[in-house]
Amino acid sequence: MVTCRVDATVERVKVGDFAFPLGSYPVEKLEPLPGYSVLFEPADGDADGEWEEWPDRYVFDIVISAERLESLVRHLLTLMPGRVYPILDVLGRDAYREIDPYVSYELMGLDRLTDMVRKFPAFFFEDGLVGFGAMSDDPFMYVFIDEHKIVTLRCQTEQRDQVERVLAAFDLEEVEEPAGADSALHEHRSVLVAPSEDPSVLGFEEIIEDLRDEWRLILNIDPESNTDDQGNELGIVPWRLLARAEYAEEPLVRYVEVFLLASCLAEAEELCREAADGLFDRDERSPEIASIVEMDRLVAADFEAMVKAAGGSPPQPNDPPGVVAVRWAE
Repeated sequence: MVTCRVDATVERVKVGDFAFPLGSYPVEKLEPLPGYSVLFEPADGDADGEWEEWPDRYVFDIVISAERLESLVRHLLTLMPGRVYPILDVLGRDAYREIDPYVSYELMGLDRLTDMVRKFPAFFFEDGLVGFGAMSDDPFMYVFIDEHKIVTLRCQTEQRDQVERVLAAFDLEEVEEPAGADSALHEHRSVLVAPSEDPSVLGFEEIIEDLRDEWRLILNIDPESNTDDQGNELGIVPWRLLARAEYAEEPLVRYVEVFLLASCLAEAEELCREAADGLFDRDERSPEIASIVEMDRLVAADFEAMVKAAGGSPPQPNDPPGVVAVRWAE
């Protein structure tokens, strides 16, 4: 069975009895405070009814020492119904967006979420570049473990007692402001290693690919716009996309790297598919499945260096959208 492995050279930061996640830890003095806060949130929705209203609910913010996090999350997930919408956040490489937010719009069995969590515990509970969770409709519940490994839980009002019983079983008490890694200046890092001699141990990007397939995740951004985290319009910018091709015969999987200029995600994906198809044609065999697995915007200097390394010529100022370079990524 595939799994993941923590880099044995990474040292855990501890303050007293409180252990921080390997991949998210303070770099200034901090007195951690485990426990939880709870607030009431009234029902909300939009006036046009384009998205479903969340009901009256309580929101819990929960801080717990790293060695107890996995067990707590497993207990909290058992409070959810049997079908959920998975969620994945990744601190990615896009130059204009801090977090790549992935969601599934397909209800699926809770076991499909928990099976992947069981396969890759270090990825979910130790790596500082990823957050994950799930949401359900009936009853409404939202459980999310962010990149600091702080747990946020939203539940309907009648579920509050049930949630607090679980928290009490972990000796967690209500406090005014629990304090974890995000309560001070802190750093994030990935903590996984993937030895080339052991294909059963997957690396960070490989796990994300598996999760996107298994949980049917899509990048939850507007495909027709192109803005940064502050909402500024960016216009035409450089992109790097990576497409995966799956074949019936060896080699079973190959990757295509495409460098292009585009004004939005939808345009970048279309240009990428056209470029990849052209490379498949030259290869004289078509893949059974082809999908885009990475989609990142780049700053000009990084883009030019990557294009040159790929054997292409950097674009000129005011060039229109189009493919600049394409190659097999070995």
